[in-house]
Amino acid sequence: MASQRNLSLSRSSSFYKEEVVSASPLRHPIPTPSAVSSVFLCGAILTEKEKSIDDWLPITSSRNAKWWYSAFHNVTAMVGAGVLSLPYAMSELGWGPGIAVLILSWIITLYTLWQMVEMHEMVPGKRFDRYHELGQHAFGDKLGLWIVVPQQLVVEVGVDIVYMVTGGKSLKKFHDAVCPDCKSIKLTYFIMIFASVHFVLSQLPNFNSISGVSLAAAVMSLSYSTIAWGASVAKGKQANVEYGYKAPSTAGTVLNFFSALGDVAFAYAGHNVVLEIQATIPSTPEKPSKKPMWKGVIVAYIVVALCYLPVALVGYWAFGNGVDDNILITLEKPRWLIAMANMMVVVHVIGSYQIYAMPVFDMIETVLVKKLHLPPGLTLRLTARTVYVAFTMFVAMTFPFFGGLLGFFGGFAFAPTTYFLPCIMWLAIDKPRRFSLSWTTNWICILLGVMLMILSSIGGLRQIILQAKTYRFYS
Repeated sequence: MASQRNLSLSRSSSFYKEEVVSASPLRHPIPTPSAVSSVFLCGAILTEKEKSIDDWLPITSSRNAKWWYSAFHNVTAMVGAGVLSLPYAMSELGWGPGIAVLILSWIITLYTLWQMVEMHEMVPGKRFDRYHELGQHAFGDKLGLWIVVPQQLVVEVGVDIVYMVTGGKSLKKFHDAVCPDCKSIKLTYFIMIFASVHFVLSQLPNFNSISGVSLAAAVMSLSYSTIAWGASVAKGKQANVEYGYKAPSTAGTVLNFFSALGDVAFAYAGHNVVLEIQATIPSTPEKPSKKPMWKGVIVAYIVVALCYLPVALVGYWAFGNGVDDNILITLEKPRWLIAMANMMVVVHVIGSYQIYAMPVFDMIETVLVKKLHLPPGLTLRLTARTVYVAFTMFVAMTFPFFGGLLGFFGGFAFAPTTYFLPCIMWLAIDKPRRFSLSWTTNWICILLGVMLMILSSIGGLRQIILQAKTYRFYS
């Protein structure tokens, strides 16, 4: 019976054509494929060829990360340029609801992130290195893929496209601030300039190889957040500031409220890469990866709080409902400081793009190597990743208003993968006793997450309808 149970745990993912165990073994960092001809794991045999492919794929190729790697990877993934829109979200939520939503979201997402870290090695002898592997274990091979992969791709590819636009816009704002009398240049060209960096950085093989980029991005996120709230404090509370809802009707106020919920949900989207980040940390039965990973997560969430709360609260205090959807636009002066903050945003979204792209690279390369049987190597990686970067650049240039669309479509993916899908997996895998504290807590998170998904999507759809007339292709 024990051997049968082990065999069932090692069933391969239908994502792959060969019979390869879907989750990765607990092992010391990067044992060489030539050392053994095969590895016996949980009743499944990994051949030397299969293991060499596993060691080539970006998520599982390097397992020597330290706990602080997870800290700045999580900061880079979590604190996006969306933090600069939090004062605007506060203006649509109001003081009481706004503070409650920010704090509640911080607590719930920290709890669901803890669940993800724990579930990474919940099954003895296995590591769920990818979000879809955990989904397959919780829901079954085929259903798990269909539940997780589409949502994960919407988030990761969508965020990469948004960061292409954000990077281009921030470069343009930097240019306009530094040289206000220069000839105006189309946003399209700035997006192309921003994308040119990623054609190079995308060739870095795995998470550990982009740790320097991620560290710089994490530092920049804390820096421009500090500039945003520090400059707001320096300007002080504006004359005739108003804190009431600015929509002329009750319906408009309610729908703006829903849209702001989506902005907050977008600010906590780091769960989609947490398992992939944890996969880079070495793990043994004596020293599981969850301990250093959780240490890094705590540090990251402290930084998240230091970024989000001051920017949201001080920005709203200073400008009230007159704040723009990017607080740097509202600040305007001093020009040199705003220019510097925009360049910090550029550096940060460079790192964030790479963090969200790495799991996508892993999926693409897995399909090409394991399903289509193409030989792994530099040529395949260069071609696949260049095509992906070109695709996100093209979509960003064509739809520079993509962020507005993501408020609607992302509502179906950001809220589930961050707020309640981990809770559903926890109930399926851990099976807590009904009406126990764990069971009750998870169901509360699921209900709140579903409400957030529905309401933010309604608000996002209304924003698309209102702003559609302002959308311009290749603007």
